[in-house]
Amino acid sequence: MVKSKFAISVHILSLLSISDGEWVSSEYIAGSMNANPALVRKELSALREAGLVESKEGKSGGSRLRKPASQIRMSEVFQAVKEDHVFGFSPNLPNPDCAVGAGINDALDELFTEIDQTIYNRLKRVTLAAFTKQVILNS
Repeated sequence: MVKSKFAISVHILSLLSISDGEWVSSEYIAGSMNANPALVRKELSALREAGLVESKEGKSGGSRLRKPASQIRMSEVFQAVKEDHVFGFSPNLPNPDCAVGAGINDALDELFTEIDQTIYNRLKRVTLAAFTKQVILNS
């Protein structure tokens, strides 16, 4: 689900952004999140695919940001973790013989696409650096 994946990914990226380019282990990240390192590695994989982080294996390995936090937009994180619309469809297929059931999913798809774009546009205005600074100020 995009809600938790986004939060997990932002936590990972925020931690990497304060690491000054040092390699950070998935175990260390997991400790910050109180999560399993396997979950962290799974999310790091998606962030690598999106070009946001790079990783190195081995004893001195770990992950770090691929570019400065000031050049990473939160919209990039959203795109990296988004698998479908933010809101989901009903698990039940609507009755195509019903006036509402016949067109509900098409209308919802249109609405959900518009909502996703609104979220994306808002996140595009926030850099990882600005967000991380806010996190640190609030702690």
